[in-house]
This record gives sequence, C-alpha cells and structure tokens, in this order.
Amino acid sequence: MSIRFRLVLAFMIAAGLGIFSLTRSLLEDLRPRYLEAMEESMVDTAAIMAADLSRDAAQSPGGALDTSALAATMRDARARHLSAKIYEMDKSSLGLRIYVTDAAGTVVYDSDEPGDVGKSYAGWRDVRLTLAGEYGARTTHLVPDDVRSAVLYVAAPIVSGGVIRGCLTVCKPADSVTLFIDVAKRKTIIGGILATALVALLGAAISFWITRPIERLTRYARDLKDGYRTPAPELGPGELRGLGLAFEDMREALEGRRYVEQYVQNLTHEMKSPLSAIRASAELLSEDLAQGMAPDARARFLRNIRVESERLRSLVDRLLQLSALENQKALREVSPIDLAALAGSVIDDFEPQLREKRLRVERRLDAEVAVRGERFLVRQALANILQNAIDFSSEGSAIDLAVHATPTGAMVEVADRGPGVPDFALAKVFERFYSLARPKSGMKGTGLGLTFVREVTALHGGEATLANRPEGGAVATLVLPERPPTFASSTRSAHAAPTRPPQ
Repeated sequence: MSIRFRLVLAFMIAAGLGIFSLTRSLLEDLRPRYLEAMEESMVDTAAIMAADLSRDAAQSPGGALDTSALAATMRDARARHLSAKIYEMDKSSLGLRIYVTDAAGTVVYDSDEPGDVGKSYAGWRDVRLTLAGEYGARTTHLVPDDVRSAVLYVAAPIVSGGVIRGCLTVCKPADSVTLFIDVAKRKTIIGGILATALVALLGAAISFWITRPIERLTRYARDLKDGYRTPAPELGPGELRGLGLAFEDMREALEGRRYVEQYVQNLTHEMKSPLSAIRASAELLSEDLAQGMAPDARARFLRNIRVESERLRSLVDRLLQLSALENQKALREVSPIDLAALAGSVIDDFEPQLREKRLRVERRLDAEVAVRGERFLVRQALANILQNAIDFSSEGSAIDLAVHATPTGAMVEVADRGPGVPDFALAKVFERFYSLARPKSGMKGTGLGLTFVREVTALHGGEATLANRPEGGAVATLVLPERPPTFASSTRSAHAAPTRPPQ
C-alpha cells in the first residue's frame, strides 16, 4: 500500500467520521430546534389572545369570561382561503386550535371541539400549571410513539384584577413543521455529501503535495541505480530538501569511493604492460648484457622504450583530461557552434596523418547546422572519433564524415572502411581503458578516447554510439541537442551513463 493511498485513506476516515458525526448530530437536533421555534411563536400568540380576554374580563361583572368575540374571530379566520407560499410549503387553511377554561379548569370555549364545552381540563398539564401561576405547556401524541402525531399546547393566564380568571391554550400540530424539517434534513445530507467529496479532493491534493517530493527522490534513486545521468530533484524548502541534499552527498561520497577504487585498479593494470616493456628493454641494454649486441637490436630496444614511454605519457595526459571532464558538473562556456565548419577544421588538423595513410575524407556537411555547447569539448570529441577512424582504416581507403540536422538538434557520423568492431567488443568500446589492437601496428590505444567522447556528449545532453556498417567498417555517431540541458550533470560512472531529462 503506497504512502499516498495511506494518507488519503487516513484523511478520508478521519474526515468522514467527523462529517458523519456532525451531520448525524445536526439531523437529530433539527426537530427539537424547529419545535422550540414553533413553541416560542405560540407563546406570543397565546399571550396576545389571553390579554384580549383579560381586558374583556376586567369590564365584565364579577370578571366573567366572554369568548364570543374570540369565537367570531376564529370563525372568520377559518372561513378565509389562505394562499401562502412558505418556502416549499403551500399553506391554504388555518392550522390553529384554541380552547379557554375558567379558573376551575372547565372548558368555556373550544374552536375545534365545541362538544367539550363544560368538560374539565383541569388535569391537563398546560391548564393545571397556568392556573397555578406557572408556565403551562405540553406535547401530546395522538398516536403513541408516532412523532408526526404530536400536538403542541401552550397556555397563557387570563388575569383580571390581579386574579387568574382562567387560561387560554393555543394548540398546533407538530406535523405542520415536518415539511420544513424534511427539507432541512435533505439539505443537511446533501451538504454532508458535498463536504465529504470536497474533503476527499482536499485529502488527495494534500497527499499529492506531501508524497510528490518523495516520489521524485525515489525516481532519482532508481535512475542512479539504473545508471542514468540524472539531476538532483527539486524538493522545495523544509525537511525533504534536507533529505535530498543528504541523499546527494551520500551518493557523491559512495560514487567517489567506487570511482577512485576502479580508477586505481584500471590504471595499475594499464601501466603494467608498458612499464614491463620498458624495464625489459632497459635490462637488455644494460652494460653487461649489451656487449656484443647488434646495432639494429639496440635500436629496436631503444625505440621500444621511446614508444612505451610515449604511451605512458599519453595515458597520463588522457587520464588528466578525462578526470577533469568527469568532475565537470555543467558546461562552462556555452556558445553557438557551426558543426560543419568545426568538422572541416578538425579534418584539416589531421591532414598529415591522412596523407601518410593515403586516406581521403568524403564530406557530407549540411550548411547551417548549429547547436549550442562548449566548443573545445565538442572539437575534442570530433578529433577522437576521427583519430579512431584513421587508426582502423585501411591504407588508400576513404572515411565518410557527415553532419546533418535533426528535429531536435544535430547528428555527426564518422564511418571508416576498416575491419569493423568484433561483436564481443561492441558493448565495451566506451568503457575506460578498453581498447582494440590497431590493424597495422597491432598496438592498442589508451582506451580513453571513446570514454571521453561519451562523457562530452552526455554533458551536452546527447548520446554517442559505435556500430558496424553492413558494407564493412564501423560508424561512430554523435547526437547533440540544439541546446544543452540547464541542469548540472551529477552522475559519473565508468560506462558514462546516458542522460535522463528532469521530470
């Protein structure tokens, strides 16, 4: 289970439980709150009507209750056709019941149950408490355990001369607010669902924001494992950036240690052969062993010492160049490069060697093929692959050099007509110190030229390959982008890893 999924799941569970609890609490609280609001308005209604009867009682002999005016008002009100649009409810009739009792609790008026006049309501809570000078109210269910059958009763005292002469009770079915409660519940549920969806999206966004840098760091580690030349990812400020920097420092330390170990091993191996040859030639030329040696033999040993010494010097020089290039994290002097003109200049530099082997260069140079890069390094790379082609070309043959544009940059191809590269060596030719014997001399090179070429192309964000041609010989290809990458190269390895662009 991924970290992102765990974060989203945990966020959804926590938020879902919170929203569910809140929604449930609101739904359970809706009906009591609506009934409270309904009761509050009934208190006002009862007080106003009781005050009207109290005024009439004050004017009557002995404080008698006169409900004739109230009865006439209720009849007229019930006769009216109401047309009220209250949000989603259409109200067309009066939904209020009123009854009046005297000081003993006997009914003197009932708008809905005229047959109850004369009956005693003294046992009802609203009547009993009101006549006792307290707030009288009750809720009665016409059908037991059915909340929709509840009726609210709110009473107010009828007072005359400081004496309670009776009470007036206003009755209203609780079902009259059911529609409002149902609408409120529906809106509350919809709101809860929308809030849950919003929280889910927010949780996904937060998890993406948290895990994105971790995914970049993971991809970075995998690219390094697979040998790609990958830039350190942008992780932003905070702890993750510190983790990324620590990861990069660790990588460089481990890579540097492996680099030194491999360099020392390879250099030691490569220097053994020329040093052994020099030592053997020197011993043979020593005073004791050289007496009676033929002049041509002496010259041959001296020439061997010079050749092997030059090989050592070339090896050291190439190593210094390659080491400097491998420690270069980014291009330094980037400028426009006319590849056709640069290739022509490199060919001119090799003219003496070409004449010596009676080689000709067949040029196919497209005009206006330009890229941006470090001119010196690109020139050195072209010189290395041309030197390689000269070394492996048969005398009197031709070398094909082509420069042409591609949709994303440029391509340089240098093809010889020599023996080609053995199949077993194709995968190793770019490895450091790996070299094949030259056809004419049988000697090997330093094995650093093609490594240098691949490092240069990788630093420019391009690629270098070497393959055999169907018609014979080998072809070296350099692919360079129109513009080099803007990030610093970070991976240096023995096989000169290809570049993967930042993601």
